[in-house]
Amino acid sequence: MRRTTDFTDRAATFSLKLLAALNVLFFILFFTVALLLAGKAHAEAPACTGSDMLAALARDNPALLAKIEAEAKDTLNGEGLLWKLEKPGQKPSWLYGTMHVTDARVTRLEPQAHTAFDGAHTLVIETTDVLDQNAMLASLMKQPELMMFTDATTLPSLLSPEDAKLVNSALEARGIPFASVTKMKPWMLSAMVALPACELTRKAGGAPVLDILLAQQAKAAGKEVKGLETAADQLSAMASLPLEFHIKGLVETLKLGERMDDVIETMVVLYERGDTGMFWPLFRNALPGAAGDDSGYAAFEEAMVTARNKTMVERAEPLLAQGDAFMAVGALHLPGPDGLVELFRKAGYIVTVADR
Repeated sequence: MRRTTDFTDRAATFSLKLLAALNVLFFILFFTVALLLAGKAHAEAPACTGSDMLAALARDNPALLAKIEAEAKDTLNGEGLLWKLEKPGQKPSWLYGTMHVTDARVTRLEPQAHTAFDGAHTLVIETTDVLDQNAMLASLMKQPELMMFTDATTLPSLLSPEDAKLVNSALEARGIPFASVTKMKPWMLSAMVALPACELTRKAGGAPVLDILLAQQAKAAGKEVKGLETAADQLSAMASLPLEFHIKGLVETLKLGERMDDVIETMVVLYERGDTGMFWPLFRNALPGAAGDDSGYAAFEEAMVTARNKTMVERAEPLLAQGDAFMAVGALHLPGPDGLVELFRKAGYIVTVADR
């Protein structure tokens, strides 16, 4: 993983914006804490106000949209959410891409995926730690440095006066006193500011993301539920990126403001279409300050996607060997030469996309 000065100087605003939107499951690892601070700021659930960036591009910049679509078309395994995994001597299993938000358009399985899930004996998700947040947080407190500064460092000491003012104002608007988060690691704070108010309110009210909903349904049906990572694994992956990267990402995410709502709305639209190969090309080209920032994109992808993909495949294989498994992980893990679809092929599986 690159940790060069060049990377620090050019840490992508894009990477953290995309992180905030696509890896919400990572953030849910500490939503018990985040929602105590942010979720109560809204007595009633506000309406989600994001707009579809694709529709805007089609209207205002069709040439850019065509460029993005061409890049997406070249993305290996970039179409489809449900994939069948077959290997001689094993019963078939399934790989399904999820999106970690509570939007009703996301938490409904498509019919063929629903059939595959119903027929599975085992559900495999990214981490089962999120199913018991109290136990998860107790476990994470054994490694407090993953969540908090345990030395003399404070968040304000890492911010310029201008950025500190921006962060303070943004937190005040969310009902979060800046003084209450000064020892919090920046990726923890990002969880509290990257999601729209409507999503935070739904989560505060107990609405589950698809992965958790599937786990609840699997347990009720008597299925086994297995995880591929721990909460500490996921936090450690985030902590492996340079601190400057997270600070810059936090600040730039706040600058993005309501535009983040548009990012999440657009992701939901793409997710419904199964266009997983469109995520990176769209946001790399369409977000302000993102174009051409390949160093930050590559570093984020290596730490949070590629390295985790390899671990997921290694840990999933013994579970898949039993057959009749339904593996549900974030959709961004599926496409690309280092995505799960291709890695499972390299591991000897016949992997075919299922019709929607």
